[in-house]
Amino acid sequence: MMQLEEIEGSLIDDRFKGIPLGVKPFELRDIGKQGWNVLVQDLPLPLAILKSSALEHNRDWMRRFLQATGTQLYPHGKTTMSPQLFALQLADGARGISLATVHQLAIARRFGVQRILLANQLIVPSAIDSVATLLQQDDGFELLCLVDSAESVRRLADAARRLSLRRPIEVLLEVGAAGARCGVRDLSSALSVARAVTQSGSGLQLRGVEGFEGTIGGTTLEETEAAISRYLAFLWEVAAKCCDEGLLDRKMMLLSAGGSAFFDLVVQSGNQHLLEPRPEVILRSGCYLTHDSFFYQQLHQRMLGRCEQAERLGEGLRGALELWGCVQSRPEPTRAVLNFGKRDCSYDIHLPLLTHWFRPGEHAVPIVIPASHRIASLNDQHAIVDLPPESPLRVGDLVAAGISHPCTTFDKWQLVPLVDDAYNVTGAIRTFF
Repeated sequence: MMQLEEIEGSLIDDRFKGIPLGVKPFELRDIGKQGWNVLVQDLPLPLAILKSSALEHNRDWMRRFLQATGTQLYPHGKTTMSPQLFALQLADGARGISLATVHQLAIARRFGVQRILLANQLIVPSAIDSVATLLQQDDGFELLCLVDSAESVRRLADAARRLSLRRPIEVLLEVGAAGARCGVRDLSSALSVARAVTQSGSGLQLRGVEGFEGTIGGTTLEETEAAISRYLAFLWEVAAKCCDEGLLDRKMMLLSAGGSAFFDLVVQSGNQHLLEPRPEVILRSGCYLTHDSFFYQQLHQRMLGRCEQAERLGEGLRGALELWGCVQSRPEPTRAVLNFGKRDCSYDIHLPLLTHWFRPGEHAVPIVIPASHRIASLNDQHAIVDLPPESPLRVGDLVAAGISHPCTTFDKWQLVPLVDDAYNVTGAIRTFF
């Protein structure tokens, strides 16, 4: 069970971005008792918020997708680095949490995550020793990590012997693609590394194969999907050959792939490459919970069109993460300047997408902003908006933006309020980047 008392009892004051200046410190669990509303401007702007209704919808959607496809989920925790959101995902049936670094692993362990897929190599000796020590200290802690070379195998095996581990470090063979990230590139190399694991002694156990399709691309979406399908077929081929050679136990085998954009193709590939008994397929989407308003939204719509199981679920994922700011200047007829920038939101894939505007004292609810209004560039603390001369926006109006790539928005906020559909603050989550 997750241990969240340290977070819920943490003191919140104006050291946190988005909290009113001079507010008396209060416990995080009491933020909903403050009576704050975003549209009334009780909180300083800019402000990142999570809409609870969208979160609940996305939780339900993924629960039903996993049930329909018979797959498991270790959502990637690096997206939010919020133990409170990890707890929701585990309560929804996720078997564990995926992470990328030892720091992230330490945060997850601190707050009670018992199953972790470290979707990365453990290379640095101090990192290997610290993770191995955690395994030694807690027999209930389950860890999977990756290997893709004889050297990475040797480093883990040496630590297991040196520390006299009571149980083996469980590893997945990472399978890569040409021009992509880590992972073996061909069948011969894959089998060589798998053999190195089995020959390393009792300190390591090969549990399956792992890959990440998200860095594979083409000039069109169709080419990208075809390239990913070929890569996933290779992943299954490696798994089958490892089984044939006795390097993997078919009854315990795991196969993990599936980021936030193409996880349906992992399911489809599994249906086309049947192994008996069927291995446990682990997806690792981290962005599904909060989703976004452009990059993943476009890819998700594509998924709904190609995946019958996803289409049957009805409405797809919703963007839950919004960034609110205000118009602080209209220096030219076709320009507005908003008071948020690179310090507040992601910009690595696409600039924020303006979605709504609200005039305090005049509007009852936020109004959809015309498509002719777009963010042209971001400075550290400013968003430069191109708009038509007849735009209704004026200084003091509130403006909402959806984001692309939630991972690089969450890391800019230590605290993110939860709001209902009327933008009343009902709670908040902490992040630990």
